[in-house]
Amino acid sequence: MDEKPKETVLLRVSPPRILLSGVAIVLALAALTGCQGFSTGKAAAQGAQDTVSGGLTATPATVTFGNVQIGTSQSQTVTLGNTSSSTLNVTDATVTGTGFNTTGLTIPLALSPGQSATFSVVFAPSAAGSVTGNLALTNDGSISVVNVALSGTAVTPGSLTANPTSFNFGSVLVGSSQTQSETLTNMGSENVTLSTPVVTGAGFSYTGLSLPLTLAPNQSTTFSVVFVPTVAGASDGTLSIPNSGSSATLDIALSGTGATAASAQLQITPSTINIGKVTVGTSGTQTGTLTAIAGTVTVASVSVGGSEFTVSGVPVTIPAGQTANFTVTFTPQSSGTASVTAVFTSNASNPSASVTLAGTGVAAPAHSVNLTWDASTSPNIIGYNVYRRTGSSGSFTRINNALDSLTAYTDSAVADGQTYYYETTAVNSSNEESAPSTPVKAVIPAP
Repeated sequence: MDEKPKETVLLRVSPPRILLSGVAIVLALAALTGCQGFSTGKAAAQGAQDTVSGGLTATPATVTFGNVQIGTSQSQTVTLGNTSSSTLNVTDATVTGTGFNTTGLTIPLALSPGQSATFSVVFAPSAAGSVTGNLALTNDGSISVVNVALSGTAVTPGSLTANPTSFNFGSVLVGSSQTQSETLTNMGSENVTLSTPVVTGAGFSYTGLSLPLTLAPNQSTTFSVVFVPTVAGASDGTLSIPNSGSSATLDIALSGTGATAASAQLQITPSTINIGKVTVGTSGTQTGTLTAIAGTVTVASVSVGGSEFTVSGVPVTIPAGQTANFTVTFTPQSSGTASVTAVFTSNASNPSASVTLAGTGVAAPAHSVNLTWDASTSPNIIGYNVYRRTGSSGSFTRINNALDSLTAYTDSAVADGQTYYYETTAVNSSNEESAPSTPVKAVIPAP
C-alpha cells in the first residue's frame, strides 16, 4: 500500500523588535364604437338583412362553422330567393377557401318571382387553422354577383395517451394482489370521451375510473391497474379503452406471473460490495439491494464474518417483485485490504444468500507545522524560543528544548483536527528574552 506524503503548514511569524517574516394603453375601441353609433338606421338594417342583388337573396349572408375536427365535415343550409317581379337565372356558383364546397345546388338554376331554393355549404378541413372563403353566385339580375362569406376553424381531434403504455407486474403470490398506477392524458385540442374499458387476461382488473369520462385538452386522469393471480404461471392481457379521440381504442399491454411461496428467491446485488479506500479510524459506507423473486421473502438476519464490517437494514419483509436496500459500513482498524462474507438468512428457497464485502484501510496522513521567521537585527542574539497554545484561549508553552539558532522550526507533535497558535521570542547573550511576536494560527486537517 502506498503511503501518503506528509502534509505541512508553512507559517511566518514576526515578533516585536525581531524582523520576522409604467405602461400607457390607448383605447381605440372607444373611437370605433363612437363611429358605429353614427351609422344610419338604413345601413344597420342592411347589415342585418340577407344579401340582396337585383332581386336575388341569400340567407344567411354569412356562414360561420366554428370549430370542426380535421377529417370530419359540417354543413349549413343556405336559401336563395327571388324578390323581383321576373324570373332570375343563377348561372354559376364559385367557392373559394380550402375545405369549403356546396352540395344540392344545381347550376343553372331558374327562380320565378317569389320562388326559393335551398342547398348546403360544407366545411371539410384537412389541416389545422382558421379558414375564410366566399361563395359567389352569378345571376342575370341587375347586380350580377351575390356573395356569401364563409369561415371556419379546423382543429385536431382529441388524442388519448397512456403513461405507462404497458404493465409488467412481475411475480405475485397466488391469492395476493399488486397495484400499479396508470395516467391517461388528452394531448389533442378537442375533448375526448372515454367509455367502459375491456380487460382481457386472467387476474387483471382496474379500479378508480368513473365512466363515461370526458377529458378536456391537456387534462389527465389517474386510476389503478390490479393483478390478482389465482393460479401459478404467466398471464398476459390487454386493457382496451374506447374513446372519441383520433384512435378509437387505446390498448395497454398487461403481464404478470402467479407464484407460490415455495418458489420465492432472494437476490442480492451487487454480488461484491467494495467500499474502497477508507482512512483508519474513520468509516465508509456502500449500499446493496435485496430483491424478492417469485414470492414474498422475509429476511430475518444477516451474519458478517469480520468486526470491521457491519450491515444495517435487516430484518425486512420484501413483497414479490419488490426491492429493499441495505447499508454496509466499513471501519478499518489497520492499514490493508479486508474481505469478508455476509450471509442473509430468509424464508426463500435459497435461505442463505451471501455477498462479498471488501474494503481497504489506509493510514491517516501525518501532519506537521513548519515555522520560519527573519533573523533579529538586535545585537548579540544567540537564539530563539518557540511557544505554542492549543485553541483560541489559554497560556503559551515553550515547545523547543533548547535555543533554536536557526530561524525555522518544525512542530511534528500536532493532532488531527486541532487548531494551534504560535509565537517566537529572541534571546541575547545576556539571556535576555524579547517580548513575544503576534500569534499566528495553524489549523490541522481532520482525518
